[in-house]
Amino acid sequence: MQKIKLLYFLIVLGLFSCGTSDENTTVTDEKIINIPEFAYGINIDSLKVIKGNVKKNEFLADILLRHGVDYQIIDYIARYTRDTFDVRKIRTGNKYSIICTNDSSEKALYFAYEISAASFVLYHLTDSLYAKRGAKEINIITDSTSGVIQSSLWNALVEKNADPNLANDLSEIYAWTIDFFGLQKGDKYKAIFEQYFVEDQYISLGKVKAAKFYHGGKNRYAFYFEQNGSGDYFDEEGKSLQRAFLKAPLRYSRISSGFSNSRLHPVLKIRRPHHGIDYAAPTGTPVYTVGDGKIIKKGYQKRGGGNYVKVKHNGTYSTTYMHLKGFAKGIKVGKYVKQGDLLGYVGQTGLATGPHLDFRFYRNGKAVNPLKVESPPSKPIDPDYQSAFDSVVNRYLYLLDSIQ
Repeated sequence: MQKIKLLYFLIVLGLFSCGTSDENTTVTDEKIINIPEFAYGINIDSLKVIKGNVKKNEFLADILLRHGVDYQIIDYIARYTRDTFDVRKIRTGNKYSIICTNDSSEKALYFAYEISAASFVLYHLTDSLYAKRGAKEINIITDSTSGVIQSSLWNALVEKNADPNLANDLSEIYAWTIDFFGLQKGDKYKAIFEQYFVEDQYISLGKVKAAKFYHGGKNRYAFYFEQNGSGDYFDEEGKSLQRAFLKAPLRYSRISSGFSNSRLHPVLKIRRPHHGIDYAAPTGTPVYTVGDGKIIKKGYQKRGGGNYVKVKHNGTYSTTYMHLKGFAKGIKVGKYVKQGDLLGYVGQTGLATGPHLDFRFYRNGKAVNPLKVESPPSKPIDPDYQSAFDSVVNRYLYLLDSIQ
């Protein structure tokens, strides 16, 4: 990956007294300032910190008893600090620290358990016993990557030593404008994104700030911009990338059968219309609704569709999701869903030779090819923010062009 380096120049100004002075100046007063060292919000200059990792089948009591903490204290914090953190959720491999006196007794004063790389819970083991949660400082670094698709976006990112989860983010950003099941060898991408670090340890991806995707003979840009208290992605002209309908109801699969008026049925071995798109994917792959709407049907279709859900989006459009292994929690007729909500999971119920999703799209009750539906866009940039948006676009266009 390539770093986008922002250069900061620190100008140090020396203040000198006016008038004449000796050429050789002797500094007689020197002050040495000791900067205190902190860990988990505790000044540890005069304390000792013993670090460790939770071992297999090890509990809080095992750790603290080993460091001389009375069982009564352990029992108290285990019982009465559950609202802060339930010690039964301590996980094997997670880091912890015992902060104790820096003498031969090594009396334990604090116990810090790292819930994650960025968050912790600190237990006070003396006087008033209590626990509190805390968070470590997260450093945000801007990075970039680019590449050419040979097989998939995921593989292209792995080859560049980039976090492959960036593929998830890009697929969501471009979910309305690029069909990621239709990526071609030779398609190109560039992305500028944030990375989160804690104590020089990489934690996770942050927000994608800008991206450029060459697909279908056209460059497709995405710029993150906040207006009216919320952020979204827009193209270079300020049009929202979000549409009324997602391009596909699931991620990372392949189209195994297209929309056809005469398809040889793989089970029945007869020709009949297949007015949907089959997405081959592993059993259990999440299936999402492509747009806002209301669930009007849910059940088992004996004619071959197996477990299915039908969503009515408005007076014109509706969609159906078939051959599901099962339904997501709370899915029922009459429930309103938002775009991207989980409906169920890929399966092979009904007439199916393998796990896949049969996705169908209807306009005024008539089945249409989902891949050819033109989805209306969401609201563009507010005119009051146009100037600020243009500045953001110009800056990131320059940075994207500089990425090799």
